[in-house]
Amino acid sequence: MGAVRGKRMPRAVREQQMLDAAVQTFGQRGYRAASMDEIAELAGVSKPLVYLYLNSKEELFAACIRREAAALVGAVRAGVEPGVPADRQLWAGLRAFFTHTAENPDGWAVLHNQAPNHGEPFAAEVATMREEIVAFVTYLIGAAAREADCDPELADREVAGIAHALVGAAESLAGWANVATAVPAKETAAMLMNFAWAGLENLMNGERWSPSPRRLPVR
Repeated sequence: MGAVRGKRMPRAVREQQMLDAAVQTFGQRGYRAASMDEIAELAGVSKPLVYLYLNSKEELFAACIRREAAALVGAVRAGVEPGVPADRQLWAGLRAFFTHTAENPDGWAVLHNQAPNHGEPFAAEVATMREEIVAFVTYLIGAAAREADCDPELADREVAGIAHALVGAAESLAGWANVATAVPAKETAAMLMNFAWAGLENLMNGERWSPSPRRLPVR
């Protein structure tokens, strides 16, 4: 963090400095293994000061989740340019998602790997973030359907289900791209668009998949 112990600075700045250190420690070490001593040392402050500002390890972790969740949702929303075709909006949102998770691997580890595995209220914080992203993607898919004057059988429930599936796929791909392969964000977004948009386009045009009739073996 580069901070000097005892240096006076505004509370808000000092608190963000502690959160930066905490996100890095939780993301790399895990919630249970991380210690308040490590976080204080990395932030360049005393452990009592961390407790004074953020009360407990649990509250510090929750604060990290809320900050990283807000940053991710904000990045996705900011990446989408209103007024362009719906497929471009979805592409931009996915690219913003993958760019943010690649540039903030510790924050993504806190949200995706740590928070869901340590019970309430941590999992609930992440669920709230996910629902906000799903709602936004649902809106984008709905806009695409309206733009395409699509099949009227594409019900609201189906759009919502597709949005959930798309967000789940994006979350899984982010972990794969960041940890296993370091695939560039633009390439990862293109993979998901190529997988999802062709299917969405067919669905919006009324071209639905159905299982082929089972054929009996020829004797």
